[in-house]
Amino acid sequence: MAKPTIPTGFANNIIDELKKVTWPTKNNTIRLTVIVIAISLIIGLYIGIIDVLLAKGLEAMTKAR
Repeated sequence: MAKPTIPTGFANNIIDELKKVTWPTKNNTIRLTVIVIAISLIIGLYIGIIDVLLAKGLEAMTKAR
């Protein structure tokens, strides 16, 4: 079975496009990563608190019967 080949023009276009990309600096990448982790932790904590409160509320409602 023959191996599929990538046309050289296509590969060259990919390389040309990657040269146009503005890559973030190391400091910018670290700063944005810390922001994403912090926001994820805050949202996770918020959802966790809501979950515990709803579970306690449901438990109280079922015991009240």
